[in-house]
Amino acid sequence: MNARERLDAEKDIRRRFRRIKDGLNERARRLFVANEAQTLGHGGRAIASRATGMAVATIARGKAELRAIDAGQEAFLDVNRVRREGGGRKPKAKEEGLLETLRDIVESSTVGDPESALLWTARSQRNLVTALGERGYQVSQSSMGKLLRLIGYSSQVNKEKVEGRQHPDRNAQFEHINERIRHHVASGNPAISVDTKKKELVGDFKNDGQELRPKFDPEEVSAHDFAEKMLGKVSPYGVFDIEKNEAWVSVGINHDTAEFSVNAIRSWWFEMGRPLYSNADSLLITADGGGSNGYRVRLWKVQLQILANELGFPIHVCHYPPGTSKWNKIEHRLFSLITQNWRGKPLYSHQVIVNLISSTTTRRGSKVRCRIDDHHYSKVRRVSDSELARVDLRHATGVPKSAATAGAKRGGKRRQLRLWPGRPGERPPGSVRISSRTLRGPVRISYRRTKLILPYPTVGSLTLEDQTLSRHLRPGTGARGLP
Repeated sequence: MNARERLDAEKDIRRRFRRIKDGLNERARRLFVANEAQTLGHGGRAIASRATGMAVATIARGKAELRAIDAGQEAFLDVNRVRREGGGRKPKAKEEGLLETLRDIVESSTVGDPESALLWTARSQRNLVTALGERGYQVSQSSMGKLLRLIGYSSQVNKEKVEGRQHPDRNAQFEHINERIRHHVASGNPAISVDTKKKELVGDFKNDGQELRPKFDPEEVSAHDFAEKMLGKVSPYGVFDIEKNEAWVSVGINHDTAEFSVNAIRSWWFEMGRPLYSNADSLLITADGGGSNGYRVRLWKVQLQILANELGFPIHVCHYPPGTSKWNKIEHRLFSLITQNWRGKPLYSHQVIVNLISSTTTRRGSKVRCRIDDHHYSKVRRVSDSELARVDLRHATGVPKSAATAGAKRGGKRRQLRLWPGRPGERPPGSVRISSRTLRGPVRISYRRTKLILPYPTVGSLTLEDQTLSRHLRPGTGARGLP
């Protein structure tokens, strides 16, 4: 074959190969080019290699496969296969004893085997590869993830599910709260959810989350998180209207106290609540069991009584059971949206915080109003027994300490009973004088660790035939009764 013939043969092979190569797989291309080279005879491999760009060694392997097929030593493969079965590197998962050894290492470190090497270290893929290497198995880090999935393991974060000891009437408390909300909404009265968002640093500090910025130009913030003396921290206290899907946030720059909490509720009422509920005759508050609005906080009760006197109608308070603060409506219908709205944005000043909170919206069109509360609230405010006695507090019947009502008091009348046991040195009397002009219902008498309940006593002289009270009242001592 002269040079002219070799060039023509190369052009023909190139034309035929380009026409069909996109429809052939790896093996079919190899066999096609090998068949062209075999047809040309001597020097055919070099011509076919120049025409197609395939390596001479690959063409030689293809010619060997054609000879094996012609001799009947090898059958044609299935159309969906490119290589013979059994070819390639063997999977690590099939290596004898590997999965059992890996499962033994992982389980010993997860169930708490004190002799496990990985019990007190991070169970990362890198450490697992090292542990398998010490037992004679060579596994790459990229293969470790596949092996862990085969034995049913994956990386997981801690799940916040354990809530501690639960009250036996927990379900009844939730049903009671839900029923009270439905009743208030149906009667046209406001039902609000209140809580304090976590304190936020004011200044050029990092705020979790990501925000769109020009590439390679992140916003630079302070490398530390120590509060600045001039700006300090803020405590956003939210009041969420459950029915209207509107909210008020008071941003406190002082201490988070019960007085601050009630003042935020007061601001919501006069700014947003009163125009919407002009004919309201009661207010329902749902809150967590702890914090500044906790059910044990005396100042919270006293301040609510002051607010009830200002509004002229009773305030009903329902506290969620312990460990269920996430069920509070304001958590996932206001605070989570605020966090999303200011993600990745440093809170440089108080005005920036107010603007970001006020701009928080949802698809349902929720409206949020915000204002700075610059009042000073003392952390050492003490509430005496006499102050607490002036609170008209009534616990809801049938639900153990989950709901209470602070009634409005007009004219500053004190619903307080005073019991005089007699003069010093006298014998404990069989009767006691009760002085009260506003006495209604039973009297609860608390003296030291003794608690007595007198059903519907008569104002004036009360005679106790069984001498029950006389046994607990000693000469020269006193006790206090609350209606």
